[in-house]
Amino acid sequence: MDETEQLAGFVFEMGLLKRYKRTGWLVAGVADPESIADHSFRAAVLASVLAALEGADPERAALLSLFHDSQETRLTDLPYLAKPYVTKASNEHVTAHQMQGLPDVVARLITGAVDEYEGKESLEAVCARDADKLECLIQAIEYGDQGNRNIKPWIESSLAQLRTESAKRLAHQAMETGTLDWAFRALSDDSTES
Repeated sequence: MDETEQLAGFVFEMGLLKRYKRTGWLVAGVADPESIADHSFRAAVLASVLAALEGADPERAALLSLFHDSQETRLTDLPYLAKPYVTKASNEHVTAHQMQGLPDVVARLITGAVDEYEGKESLEAVCARDADKLECLIQAIEYGDQGNRNIKPWIESSLAQLRTESAKRLAHQAMETGTLDWAFRALSDDSTES
């Protein structure tokens, strides 16, 4: 199989993330939870924002965040309840297998992003990891506004894991802001009228 054929397969594999649901939300009783890709998109947006606020490289942080759950095409999204009972390969190991046969430049890009994210040392990795937790917290608030009463543990555990001051400030503000306040402001803003 040539590299382009392998790359096409990788692109289809990443498409699984659009179909796989985040299982923690199933445990919380959310009837139709977000997909892994849904989570990764907003996490990448948050990573770039946090990186800009923290003086890191927003593009790098977004890249790390974009690939932080890419291994779940093969591992799926294991809920925390399963972790004591399941031994799984490291994300770096899974990524190495996913990269086999891909063009070297692509393999280095993705492997480097995953290794940096998992290394937890660069400011971009810290921002990307905070974005992962902050996105979970924000999603929990949204599910709470939709009537789910089981979201408090997700908010508390996400909040406890944030490291950057920017993420902590944004988390506290999100907990105080209505999920549609932005829409009401946009509708009442005179500058949007023609």
